[in-house]
Amino acid sequence: MADAAPPHPRDVFDLTGHEASEAAFEDARERGRLHHAWLLTGPEGVGKATFAYRAARRLLGAPPAKGHGVLGVDPDHPVARQVSARSHPDLLVIERMGEDGKLRKSIPVDEARKLSDFFSKSPASAAHRVAIIDPADDLNVNAANAVLKTLEEPPPRGVIFIVSHSPGRLLPTIRSRCRRLLFRPLGLEATAAFVRNHTNANPEEALRLARMSGEAPGRALTLGAGPAIALDDAAREILGRLPDLDEAAALALTDRFRGGEGAANFTLFLDRLGERIHTQVRERARSGQGGLDPWAQAWERLTVLPREVEGLNLDRADALFSVLRELRIAARA
Repeated sequence: MADAAPPHPRDVFDLTGHEASEAAFEDARERGRLHHAWLLTGPEGVGKATFAYRAARRLLGAPPAKGHGVLGVDPDHPVARQVSARSHPDLLVIERMGEDGKLRKSIPVDEARKLSDFFSKSPASAAHRVAIIDPADDLNVNAANAVLKTLEEPPPRGVIFIVSHSPGRLLPTIRSRCRRLLFRPLGLEATAAFVRNHTNANPEEALRLARMSGEAPGRALTLGAGPAIALDDAAREILGRLPDLDEAAALALTDRFRGGEGAANFTLFLDRLGERIHTQVRERARSGQGGLDPWAQAWERLTVLPREVEGLNLDRADALFSVLRELRIAARA
């Protein structure tokens, strides 16, 4: 299957499964105890950025709308339209995407320094000025320090939402200055239902995407819009044939590893191989079968290979066939 890419969080107006986080934020806002910085943590694609935009619209003056949840607003409200058009004067978004529409390797310091100038000004049309950093994991070292400087001097009537998939990678001083909201996975069945409601996936595909995504609905939609199902099928086919190998099929697979999306496809394919091997090792261990060491070593190799390939600029096709040789050895053990 391949559906259209999921909408950007700024264009999403409903959020399922995180009512407690929304209620906690709304309670703080209503009681006048709104913290200046909110650290939104949890797996990628679970709804953190969607929450940030929902909270931002409310802070920027959009009234609540029935049917869209605690922080929901009417998509046709002028504030919502400005946010979607990226034209609201009191909203600043810091992300890897550059003005040219291309992803940068990280969020540079010049981008993070915009926070200081942004919060030095009074709100133009709302009660607050709001900044969203999505995700803060992509800040380079200097950019992270620039964000910290802003957090150390909380702006009056300013609120910052810091999205993080891996908060342990952030500066401890950034974490300590934020109020944290944890966003948990939605659950396997709920995520599969979400996929079915938003794509043309059949029940089996929806369940597979839910598992692959770690029960994160946004991540599941992103996977469904790409070759995730096909790559998972290829991983299953390769493991099922071992120790035999269809080299022509493996070579054809490497075509997916070329071009701009090649790195992501390569990483995803190795992830699917690794997940299936991990499951296989667990099942063999439970049944008392031996010969697990070669499989465990192959699994460990799969977990580090994408970083090695990108860090050393290795050929992905060569790396793939190297892994397949190790898997054939493990299958013969």
